[in-house]
Amino acid sequence: MDASPLNDMFENKNCPHVFCRQCLGRYIGTKLRENISSVKCPEDGCRGLLEPEHCQGLVPKEVFERWGSALCEAMVLASQKFSYCPFKDCSALLVDDSGEAVGQSECPSCRRLFCAGCKVAWHSGIGCDEFRSLGADERSREDVLLMEVASKKKWRRCSSCRFYVEKKDGCNHVTCRCGFEFCYGCGVQWSGPHACGN
Repeated sequence: MDASPLNDMFENKNCPHVFCRQCLGRYIGTKLRENISSVKCPEDGCRGLLEPEHCQGLVPKEVFERWGSALCEAMVLASQKFSYCPFKDCSALLVDDSGEAVGQSECPSCRRLFCAGCKVAWHSGIGCDEFRSLGADERSREDVLLMEVASKKKWRRCSSCRFYVEKKDGCNHVTCRCGFEFCYGCGVQWSGPHACGN
């Protein structure tokens, strides 16, 4: 509300309001720190937007560049065709412009493989539906590798304690280390005479 010389004032192109250049620069910087990319005129009730190309001289170069990046990212996010690299040390913004269902992908930034459908590191040897059915404590890279080995060796998993069991020979009636009895052939709880055989 201080009186300022006319050359220190900024007139917005989208509304009739005029503000001190220095104050408006600080206002824009604050909005960007709050992750607001569409910066409105500070006049109470005004819907006019401040356009970055008209405000370039009001903010430092790095703030102006951050504003441009935030606006671009907001446009990409609005398209709903995006994701982020699942690796925490990368987290690059990825855009899906193929329009097709994508499975295995490579991050163009860190060059590591990930599953675009599940948005996690690539789960080799295990399908997306099976991966999604796993508990949160079973989705690590080591767990997925163990499942891949178990699948190749045809190990059966106890449905009670989730421990893997390998049968070398004998009948399909298996008693797990937890005491749960199940059929090695089909994995269901053992119930006397069984359809899978012995």
